[in-house]
Amino acid sequence: MPRVKRATTAKQKHKTMLAKAKGYRHRRKNVFRLAKQAVMKAEKYAYISRRTKKRDIRRLWIIRINAACKQNDISYSRFINLLNAKKIGLNRKELAAMAKDEPNKFKEVVEKVKA
Repeated sequence: MPRVKRATTAKQKHKTMLAKAKGYRHRRKNVFRLAKQAVMKAEKYAYISRRTKKRDIRRLWIIRINAACKQNDISYSRFINLLNAKKIGLNRKELAAMAKDEPNKFKEVVEKVKA
């Protein structure tokens, strides 16, 4: 069996890893071992943050709806409960956008829910 030299594969792996570490500071950008560690950590944080972002955005929607509900003399929990009871199919994203951009429409929804 012929002998296999692995230099080309290793060099390609190193090049891709160092390309991912482009823009990092000090030896993390040009020393393979440090670049590999830095990229692995960065990818871990990116993975975690993609999930955290969804939580944060939902939290923001709830804060916006709560503030708009307070202006219309109803608590957030009561508003959501009545929405579900009346089977009004508006999700929190739509409600938050309505509360922020179109307060009059949001007030109409609150009045419909209260009635």
